[in-house]
Amino acid sequence: MKILSLAAPLALLCAAPIAQAASPLCAERGAPSLAGAKHFIACAERKLSEDYLVATRAEWLMTNFITFDTQALSADASRDSNALVTRLERESRPYRKLALSAEQRRKLELLRQGPTAPAPDDAAKRAELSTVLASMQSAYGAGRWCPPTEAGRCYTLDQLEEVLAKSRDPKALRDAWVGWRTVAPSYRDKYSRFVELANEGAREFGYKDLGVLWRSGYDMPADKFPGEMERLWQQVKPLYDSLHTYTRYKLIEKYGDEARRADGLIPSQLLGNMWAQEWSNIFPLLKPAEGDAGEDLDAALEARKLDGVALTKIAESFFTSVGLRSLPDTFWERSLFTRPRDRDVVCHASAWPIDEKDDVRLKMCLRPTAGDLITAHHELGHVYYFLAYADQPKLFRTGANDGFHEAIGDMLALSVTPGYLKSKGLIEHLPDEKGQIAVLLNRALDKVAFLPFGYMVDQWRWQVFSGAVKPDHYNAAWWDLAAKYQGIAPAVPRSEKDFDAGSKYHVAANTPYARYFLAHILQFQFHRALCREIGFKGPLHQCSIAGNKQAGAKLQKMLAMGASRPWPDALEVMTGQREVDATAVLEYFAPLKTWLDAENKRLAAQLDK
Repeated sequence: MKILSLAAPLALLCAAPIAQAASPLCAERGAPSLAGAKHFIACAERKLSEDYLVATRAEWLMTNFITFDTQALSADASRDSNALVTRLERESRPYRKLALSAEQRRKLELLRQGPTAPAPDDAAKRAELSTVLASMQSAYGAGRWCPPTEAGRCYTLDQLEEVLAKSRDPKALRDAWVGWRTVAPSYRDKYSRFVELANEGAREFGYKDLGVLWRSGYDMPADKFPGEMERLWQQVKPLYDSLHTYTRYKLIEKYGDEARRADGLIPSQLLGNMWAQEWSNIFPLLKPAEGDAGEDLDAALEARKLDGVALTKIAESFFTSVGLRSLPDTFWERSLFTRPRDRDVVCHASAWPIDEKDDVRLKMCLRPTAGDLITAHHELGHVYYFLAYADQPKLFRTGANDGFHEAIGDMLALSVTPGYLKSKGLIEHLPDEKGQIAVLLNRALDKVAFLPFGYMVDQWRWQVFSGAVKPDHYNAAWWDLAAKYQGIAPAVPRSEKDFDAGSKYHVAANTPYARYFLAHILQFQFHRALCREIGFKGPLHQCSIAGNKQAGAKLQKMLAMGASRPWPDALEVMTGQREVDATAVLEYFAPLKTWLDAENKRLAAQLDK
């Protein structure tokens, strides 16, 4: 498979660092003017586009071929990108005082909010920040656990994840859980230094700390955003609590004292996922006794020996069925779909708009599982968003907010119902009426179980960035939040020698996480709106928009807006609402909530005997 042409490394080697000349890069000399503002924005967008291509190719190369040299190239490109954004942001400040148009003002604000880790103006610190980020991401991607009892044998993250997904041996689960967490302590000190440098850059951009910068990207005051997150969490918390209670009871039935804790927390290694963020891998332990849940999709995909390309083509066929375009040939030539055997790669699934036009790619290590089929839909959601807003000006080539970007593919995956799977020839028989509860439960083990994890990751980082949590309290603070929101406990006692937050890719790679919590709300809100658009009248969980061009046209209209308007405008185009609303989640899972509450009463009485 062709991964990347040799032209990219050559371009990187020939790309000179941005000179710190005294003359303005894009700003006019003298007093700022409206004509100068127009010129500045056009110049800034042109330079950002040119830089983006070089920096993105460098990062693509590094994540697909992890070596000393590719890390250095990526760090250099990141350094130059940070220098460019820092310089343009500084030059933009005088223009913000002018009577700009709404579009111009929005572009300047997006320029200011763009970096997830703005670099300090100091050249040495800027280079250090880039090096630290590249080093943490590479250490994560190359991470292995080598058990001292197995000479010469080492395990990758996806191998350890498979143990957690499939094993029912408490010792094997505990060992795999602990094993992956031996990787992150190597960059705990680097993370602490990263926080110092990124906070310094955020302050130079006019924000109190990096967390404030992140929270400023939602078309509302930064101090209002945490309240919105809490409002949404409180809407869905009763549903999560019911699911957590049921899961805890069933795990106690299976594992006895291994699962039973006096504090009511669930040992996280028993939940089938390295971070206990999704629980569908333990569905066989939790599925209802009554009803036919239909065919096991994991078994069906495994039996068909579908590879990563085949899974992705299934996902593409859904997007094209609603009227969106086929993916370009270069997508299939240049993407990574399976873990290579000859080199280290960062296997965390991601989507890439390399040239912000047609050169779109995925980087995934897919296996023939139901979860990875959904992952393929999720990542293609990003790709189709990239393609939809490619004609927008550079500063508007992003989602209405980052939660929108994460929601699109998952929203379409909600339409991957048993009926749809049968129509694609992936399963042969459907659930019966009682089996619908099992289908809902399986989906809730991913969608609902994720919500508190999606909420807590950035809560932890906001506290770290603000200084409320110091480096000597990183791990304790992480597990305090996990207990409060997820209701889980670590597999074994932890200390401040550990860095369990860093065992998650998004922390090592500095990817904001509130977007995923928002996406898990928005996808149901979007799904309900499109189901209403096509006149669907049945239970929301049975609706599929597959093959409906009317729904696809409405979706495309919203996608094409990019970030050209505040996100409530885009939400209104899609749903008719201007506020994120979790009631669609509750509507979707309403039959399951009723069943869970009844089961919890029965199980509580049974365990009390």
